[in-house]
Amino acid sequence: MSGSTSLRGRTVALCVTGSIAAYKAVFVARLLVKSGAKVLPVMTSSAAQFVGPVTFAGICGEPVVSNMWDASFAGELHVELAGRADLVAIVPATADLLARLAHGRADDVVTALALCARCPVLVAPAMHPRMWGHPATLANVATLAAQGRVTLVGPVSGEVASGDIGTGRMAEPEAIAAAASALLSPGDLSGRRIAVTAGPTVEDIDPVRFIGNRSSGKMGFAIAERAAARGAEVTLVSGPVDIAGAPPGVRRVDVRGAIAMRDALWQVLGPDLSRVDALVMAAAVADYRPAAPSATKVKKGGDHATIELVKNPDLLAEVGAKRVGRRPVLVGFAVETEGGEALVAYARRKLVEKRVDLVVANEAIESFGRDDDRATLVTSERAEPLARMKKLALADVILDRVRSSMSGE
Repeated sequence: MSGSTSLRGRTVALCVTGSIAAYKAVFVARLLVKSGAKVLPVMTSSAAQFVGPVTFAGICGEPVVSNMWDASFAGELHVELAGRADLVAIVPATADLLARLAHGRADDVVTALALCARCPVLVAPAMHPRMWGHPATLANVATLAAQGRVTLVGPVSGEVASGDIGTGRMAEPEAIAAAASALLSPGDLSGRRIAVTAGPTVEDIDPVRFIGNRSSGKMGFAIAERAAARGAEVTLVSGPVDIAGAPPGVRRVDVRGAIAMRDALWQVLGPDLSRVDALVMAAAVADYRPAAPSATKVKKGGDHATIELVKNPDLLAEVGAKRVGRRPVLVGFAVETEGGEALVAYARRKLVEKRVDLVVANEAIESFGRDDDRATLVTSERAEPLARMKKLALADVILDRVRSSMSGE
């Protein structure tokens, strides 16, 4: 989330209400600030019983608003906040808060702000499972859904403060921040189906050893995250990576070797490539695999050992060869140890030989394992070097090109 372009430069009114989960709102504030958002902290008087206003002021760099009757403010405070906010996020939202929202109450600064807002309103409920399951709460949630004025994230099932287990636990801060990013995304990929590959493939020598590479999968995961946030239906086919779970809204398929990735990819694409509108091949697929992997550990022998390797299928070339026209839009990656003109020349060969629309070219030292990247976008018309940027930001640049290609621009 630290590089989310949807939140950069946007203003979020973060409203905290009186729940034991209020401490998690501190982490939400931190994630929003790290994503480049200006965060305006708003607290109810009961929220201050759980977390001190000084904490939010320190993290957000903004004074905490907790009183509609602030004599130092000349005007209507809730109207001013509603006018400044691109998003109102109520984290956590108690059962009482949901009831007041559903019935249009405006008896404190949070509900008055939410009622006045014309921007998206994100609500993260948190309460005991019995309170969440009460018919009154369910009716209030149904009323809010029918009004179409708020977006709920959570609650989720898990252990709550009392030790009881059930649905009522507030969604995790990362999920809330991701939902905030999605609400502020342009939605320009809505209705599109995009497949993304990520990470390395590893080719087993025996049950202990394998041939692999240093790809972390971060670039592919960033592309999948941003595509989903922009409204696309996304499937991510990933080799072994140290990244838990899938980005919000993304279907993740885990594989190990190149052959398994090939099988999974064709399941996603369909035999005639009709199941997706675009494919972004960010995975670093191994070029070779052992010809005869051993079912048991190969014992150490002499000073030298020879492993016979066979060539793996070229997944990008296979898809490119089967395309009819320019569908699906196809993006490949070229990672080399050389830079400059040599890197661009290699990317151009890949562009032609594998019949792709765009090659993202970068040096291995500038890419592997990092949260940022420096890349050159190579098409048949031009090579465009980009400044170093976060991988989430680069993902949006790549997806902008994909969107243009899909639109025939």
